[in-house]
Amino acid sequence: MDCKGCDNKTTAVPYLVYEGEMARGERNLKRLWITVILLICLLVGSNVGWLIYESQYMTEEYTVESNTDGGGTAIANASGEVTVYGEGEGDGQAARP
Repeated sequence: MDCKGCDNKTTAVPYLVYEGEMARGERNLKRLWITVILLICLLVGSNVGWLIYESQYMTEEYTVESNTDGGGTAIANASGEVTVYGEGEGDGQAARP
């Protein structure tokens, strides 16, 4: 290194300072590992919680068949009511489930 005005001295770090920094680094590393393990446990726990929550409900599917000669549409919603849109040729009676 070519610098003007410097004595070209090397600065040494005292051993106690080095050991203190290494101990602090090891404590930080231990804390980080604890944090990572805690976050993984929380992630698994939240996924298990959602699976339990979603398994409480039963999904029901209904199939409704509609015969309309004139091209009408019959739509049934989940509450069991039948709503007829359009006009089709039929006997004028709506089928109720």
